[in-house]
Amino acid sequence: MELHFPSFHILSAFILFLVVVLRTQKRSKTGSLTPNLPPGPWKLPLVGNIHQLVGSLPHHALRDLAKKYGPLMHLQLGEVSTIVVSSSEIAKEGRQSILLRKLLHQSVPSLQGRPFGKKCKYQETFISVLLETIKLAGGFNVGDIFPSFKSLHLISGMRPKLEKLHQEADKILENIIHEHKARGGTTKIDKDGPDEDLVDVLLKFHEDHGDHAFSLTTDNIKAVLLDIFGAGSEPSSTTIDFAMSEMMRNPRIMRKAQEEVRRIFDRKEEIDEMGIQELKFLKLVIKETLRLHPPLPLLLPRECREKCEIDGHEIPVKSKIIVNAWAIGRDPKHWTEPESFNPERFLDSSIDYKGTNFEYIPFGAGRRICPGILFGLASVELLLAKLLYHFDWKLPNGMKQQDLDMTEVFGLAVRRKEDLYLIPTAYYPLSHE
Repeated sequence: MELHFPSFHILSAFILFLVVVLRTQKRSKTGSLTPNLPPGPWKLPLVGNIHQLVGSLPHHALRDLAKKYGPLMHLQLGEVSTIVVSSSEIAKEGRQSILLRKLLHQSVPSLQGRPFGKKCKYQETFISVLLETIKLAGGFNVGDIFPSFKSLHLISGMRPKLEKLHQEADKILENIIHEHKARGGTTKIDKDGPDEDLVDVLLKFHEDHGDHAFSLTTDNIKAVLLDIFGAGSEPSSTTIDFAMSEMMRNPRIMRKAQEEVRRIFDRKEEIDEMGIQELKFLKLVIKETLRLHPPLPLLLPRECREKCEIDGHEIPVKSKIIVNAWAIGRDPKHWTEPESFNPERFLDSSIDYKGTNFEYIPFGAGRRICPGILFGLASVELLLAKLLYHFDWKLPNGMKQQDLDMTEVFGLAVRRKEDLYLIPTAYYPLSHE
């Protein structure tokens, strides 16, 4: 009879499991010393409340739990003590440091500039890297809920994959920056040529010039490009998808938005920024889309930097703070018929994206508000205006508007589960014939 020993990986996983159990029990005893945590559901050993989020969309599950335990709620997600805010009256700052952000996100000054030129030779490779990164970032990483076990990132395979993608993106951006520097002509500070692109603009603030109040390192420039083309692309595309879907489900709103776009741009040669500013109703459509479908429904998690008290409850140091912007945007205390798509609700309303109206925070609030609001909104407005101007749209195969599936999928940005398929018919204005 042969004696079979478990493989190294199985044995390592078993030992790690025992260590996790023992350490989690120790942390649970320590956590129990906090006498006045916000209310929350009963938790299981080791995993805490993770089981109550499995199998459902997190922002939906958290909204349902908040209905029972209140707008300020405590959950235990593995090792991580988590405070969930589902009320517009509460907002806190701080910053969580998780693996993805360590590797791919750096804080840099917010800049406005121009995009890449018509064609970048690295385009296909760069897009492929970004899409793979977005796919990984939207997945579950066990290392984030057991942060004291650094090896979990390696065992899960997340760290090697992210590091490889980061290196590939870094190499592409390094080549792009090097080529712009080598070109020389358009990177001079006194040069503003028609072919100047975003990289040229950023290089004007490069540390080598030293004639500005602040300067950018090469790593800063890479971070800006990653923020714009990486972090900015997914939320913008999902917002456009949801906006078109909601307008297809509401033909009256589609007609009204299209009539506005064509009335303004029929007398122009092209859809430009000046004309976009006149699209009052389209801006309401986008605002209502972001109320119902914020791309980041739980915003970016924060970390409580010091012990504090909220609404009479004690919040321990290093607690993760999650704000459910999706639930807040559908709160019947602040919105009439909150589940209905009604852009006119924002007519003559002072509510905007600036984060001062806490019943509407699709981009966050305070110092941690999304720095790319203007860039993202401009991208969404421009593309929607072009889609509405140049084409009439209908659903395929006789599909009815009420049959359009709006089921969501959770990821880096929440998107529709099913792709949107529409049949376009080109629009030719009489004035241009």
